[in-house]
Amino acid sequence: MGDIAQGPGAALGGAVQSEGGRWSWIEGEADWVPPPIDLSQPSIARIYDYWLGGKDNYPVDREVADRIAAIDSGGREGARANRRFLVDAVESMARSGIRQFIDLGAGIPTSPNVHETAKAIQPDAVTVYVDNDPVVLAHNRAIAEGEPGVLVLPHDVRDPAAVLDDPRVRSVLDFSRPVGLLMIAVLHFVEVTAAPSVLGRYLRELAPGSQLVISAASSHGADPDAVAQLKAAYSAASLIFRTWSEFEALFDGLEMITPVTEIHRFTSGVALGGIGVKAGPRSEAG
Repeated sequence: MGDIAQGPGAALGGAVQSEGGRWSWIEGEADWVPPPIDLSQPSIARIYDYWLGGKDNYPVDREVADRIAAIDSGGREGARANRRFLVDAVESMARSGIRQFIDLGAGIPTSPNVHETAKAIQPDAVTVYVDNDPVVLAHNRAIAEGEPGVLVLPHDVRDPAAVLDDPRVRSVLDFSRPVGLLMIAVLHFVEVTAAPSVLGRYLRELAPGSQLVISAASSHGADPDAVAQLKAAYSAASLIFRTWSEFEALFDGLEMITPVTEIHRFTSGVALGGIGVKAGPRSEAG
């Protein structure tokens, strides 16, 4: 790893590692310590990590995951299907020429990550990971420390202004060029009535040619009793099940590249996914 150098974000209390003229962001100084973790409360990111076969989870997370599995056994398969959808989407965007990515609600790193997938096609790709879970931040920070072109920020994805107006984001992304915006397994924790304004704020900032990738839970074709039981079991957060039409409405104003489709079917619902593009005159992808 190269020497500490002035660069994007260096004046903002963080360290930027210079590596052959390229950079990576380390959240805070070398002795940065993540906030305390309340091990009495389950974490969405750690439950997801458990389903993906990871090791960054605790008994409280596994207890909730197992309680969910007693109602619907498809959680593990659904998490893996969701991950495949993410990787396929990033590959598709990178092949289209997009070299800038924002992963909102990034979760605990699972290889291949967004930046790994993008760089395999666009070696100079830049990825911004956003999350507010301390375990997620700690693990993504460890990746960013040794990886040029990766920025990790502690923000609530429901606050687009905090993300988009962060000077560190502005220093590494060119908003005059297309961006790949990922909201994977995030919006089923955002109220149906709140999501349009959240999405609208992000999309207004993005250049034509930018793509929006969403996956989220839906009650389409589900047993209402099973949905109610799953919501009750999912004590880590309020779980929002959208109808098919409510999910489609998330892409209002965009042209669909991948029409809304089922990623995975559970006993208690489905995971839906789709990819839309912001139309209009565009600069060269970047």
